[in-house]
Amino acid sequence: MAGVLRLVWTLCLLALLLPVSAAATSPPPGATARCRDGTYSFSHHRSGTCSRHGGVAAWLRSPPRTRVAVGRTVLLGPRTRTRGCSLGPDPDRRCSPGAFYSRLTRAVICARGFRTNSIRNVPRSEKLTVEREYGLAPVDYGRALEIDHIVPLELGGSNALANLFPERANAHPGYHAKDRLENELHRLVCARRVNLVAARAGIARNWQGLYRKVFGAAPSG
Repeated sequence: MAGVLRLVWTLCLLALLLPVSAAATSPPPGATARCRDGTYSFSHHRSGTCSRHGGVAAWLRSPPRTRVAVGRTVLLGPRTRTRGCSLGPDPDRRCSPGAFYSRLTRAVICARGFRTNSIRNVPRSEKLTVEREYGLAPVDYGRALEIDHIVPLELGGSNALANLFPERANAHPGYHAKDRLENELHRLVCARRVNLVAARAGIARNWQGLYRKVFGAAPSG
C-alpha cells in the first residue's frame, strides 16, 4: 500500500511540474530562431542570426521583413587603402576608418523596439573582401575570426567596408572584449551619460583606450 501511495504521489508531482517545464522551454514572444547554446534570436534577417551563439539550431518562424531608414553612410576618416592592410587587434585606419549611418540617431538606436539585426547586412562576399584586404585567405574561419563593425550596430554603425575589419577571437584582447565595450557604450549613450558622436569617434579611433577609460582596466579575453 505504501508503495502505491508513493507512486501516486510521484505521478502527481510530475503532473504539476510538466506545465512549468513546457513553459520554460517555450520560445519568448517574437523569437525567430533558437540558437545552439539555448538562447533565442529575434533576428529580422537570416544572415548572421545566432552568429555568436553557435549558429541556428532551429528556425521558429519566417523572420518578418522590416525596413529601417538608415540614411547615408558617413565615414569617420578617408579610406585610402584597399589592400595590404595591417592585421591586428585594432583596425588599420587607412583601410577601415569607421563609418555610421546618418539617420541612426540616439532616438532611433535607443528606441525600445530597435534591434541590430534589423540593419545588419554584411553578405559573405563582403566578408571575403575584407579578409583579402587584410591579407587573409578568403575562407570561412568560423568562430575563430569575426568580420567586426568598428562603429558597432548598437551605435548606428554602417555595413560599409570602411566600417569592417577582421578580428580574431584568440588574439589579445580579441573581439569578446570589444563586444563588452560596445554593449556598455550603448547603455551609456541611451542613459545620456555619453554623447553618441563622441562614442562613435572614440571606439573608431582607439577602442582599447576607450575600454580602459570606461571600465578602469585594460581589455582582456
